[in-house]
Amino acid sequence: MATDAMMLDADSKARRGFLLALGAYLLWGLLPFYMKAVAHLPLAEVIAHRIVWSVPIAAAVLIWAGRTADFKAALRSPRTISMAALTAALISINWGIYVWAISVDRTVETALGYYINPLVSVVVGALVLGERLGRLQIAAVVLAAIAVAVLTVEAGKLPWVSLALAFSFAAYGFFRKTLPIGPSQGFLLEVMLLSIPALTYIIFLIATGQDHFVSSTSTDTALLIGCGPVTSVPLLLFAFGAKLLRLSTIGIMQYIAPTMVFVIAVLIFDEPFGGIDAVAFGLIWVALAIYSWSMFRGREIRPARPEIR
Repeated sequence: MATDAMMLDADSKARRGFLLALGAYLLWGLLPFYMKAVAHLPLAEVIAHRIVWSVPIAAAVLIWAGRTADFKAALRSPRTISMAALTAALISINWGIYVWAISVDRTVETALGYYINPLVSVVVGALVLGERLGRLQIAAVVLAAIAVAVLTVEAGKLPWVSLALAFSFAAYGFFRKTLPIGPSQGFLLEVMLLSIPALTYIIFLIATGQDHFVSSTSTDTALLIGCGPVTSVPLLLFAFGAKLLRLSTIGIMQYIAPTMVFVIAVLIFDEPFGGIDAVAFGLIWVALAIYSWSMFRGREIRPARPEIR
């Protein structure tokens, strides 16, 4: 009886974790619509409000979860503060590239970036941490490299948006592991550190009449405030859901968001997608299928967990 009860409890937690993570990925997948809505606003102002309005939501969730003790301890640790400052800088770069790319109709490239991110993380793990790659992993990485080469030859330049998103997020994930606190506490610490320059910038804009928060329409004001929830809510849903799911489940689910972004970019935003693009994406999808199969076979794979977009 006790064993049955434990199994039922585990199943219940897994279902709850799946729904929480699914909610996060669906919100991330729909994020391009919101970024398009704020595309007429200055990039720096959007990023600043995205940071500032995330703070109260992250703080409220942390208080609700009763995890403030860990956060207070982190505030007393200079090492934790310095590492959080580094991860905050990396994620702000990722945010900036993502918002800019969507505003200039390069959404397809953002989808490619988040598709190749787990493969980039595997390479980082091998080069920096000395993790051994299995044959399937090597094959997946090689296919991804061929896809990037195909796009480079076709365009005459590297697909830097995709690579910048993938590498900045891989670096964020790598250094984020060094923070000795949970994901929700770490997120609050990061946005609090970023909120100092962000709030200063917003005040400067308001004082000089260059802002779109006080001096513009109520629609712009609402959109800027909404940048906080669209940033923090999916991340927090993911943080709680990931604790209840197996790594392999998260590894497969992480493709939901870039797939949605890809479909939105091509079918709704009507961004160009030619034959060469189809070849490159086909190679990436095959690489991800091989990568996913290697996880199910119990390979030593550690995919980067999508967090803040």
